[in-house]
Amino acid sequence: MARPKVLATRPLFPAAQKILDASCEVDYWTQPERISKEELLRRIADKEGLVCLLTEKVNEELLAAAPKLRIAANVAVGYDNITLADCTKRGVAATNTPGVLDETTADFAWTLLMAVARRLGEGEALARSGKWAGWDLDQLVGADVWGKTLGLVGFGRIGRAVARRASGFQMKAIYHDSVRVPLDVERGFHAEYRDLSALLAEADFVSLHVPLLPETHGLFNAKTFSQMKPTSFLINTARGPVVDEAALVQALENKQIAGAALDVYENEPKIHPGLKRPNVVLAPHIASASLETRTKMACMAAENVVALFKGRRPANILNPEVLKTS
Repeated sequence: MARPKVLATRPLFPAAQKILDASCEVDYWTQPERISKEELLRRIADKEGLVCLLTEKVNEELLAAAPKLRIAANVAVGYDNITLADCTKRGVAATNTPGVLDETTADFAWTLLMAVARRLGEGEALARSGKWAGWDLDQLVGADVWGKTLGLVGFGRIGRAVARRASGFQMKAIYHDSVRVPLDVERGFHAEYRDLSALLAEADFVSLHVPLLPETHGLFNAKTFSQMKPTSFLINTARGPVVDEAALVQALENKQIAGAALDVYENEPKIHPGLKRPNVVLAPHIASASLETRTKMACMAAENVVALFKGRRPANILNPEVLKTS
């Protein structure tokens, strides 16, 4: 019996490739540059499975070019690159990789928070420049982290993991979410609920952990920034379009907030030129980029593909209704 043909738009880690290769005939894109849309559409034509990244659009155009496609497995927890309605209409299962990156992303949110508070980017640039003249009393003074108030916008798995770390810094944790969690959960994470306006007025650090939805697109805009303290910092490891970058630049220029630390961008990989300023820490979407976590993500995507072809329900299916008709 012929093995199902799968296209992987990047080489996967060895453990993940082993899972896929054992059950599928896999075409790996191995060139250093990203696969072009034209090449993707050409290669997907005879494939039954796709393992893709956030950089590939799984939409009507791709699906029309892939009449045999049965599953699109995203190596990411987010899936705004996948048009679920189009997949469902064509009976294509879509999957993601939730859960495995929560702690690593929470670690990196703290990395960004501390870097922007303590002006690490500016300090490293000075140390590397050869122009550092030595210790001085007011050199690159930043803001303390311990004892401050951490505001979490979004209190799902990652938001809670960030909150758990706050107790080690003796910080007060407050959160806003579309649905308030039960009191016992709040107590467990030493977090207090606030409406968004109250959170913004109180928090010294505002860390974003919401998915990209119509109601969160541009959630942080001119109005939102005007409600933050002039000494506060914005941290974003969620999705870039949650933040209106032009409004953020304006808020920074007007000193409405003290700084920002970003791992994701509104028009990724493009970054608004006004964000390339000393009080902004910029990272290239690496919050989940530990070897252990990225390997787990790739393995999860591979397992989702293999499960479908073996007649099982993929563990992380986003549109389970397609299984009823497939």
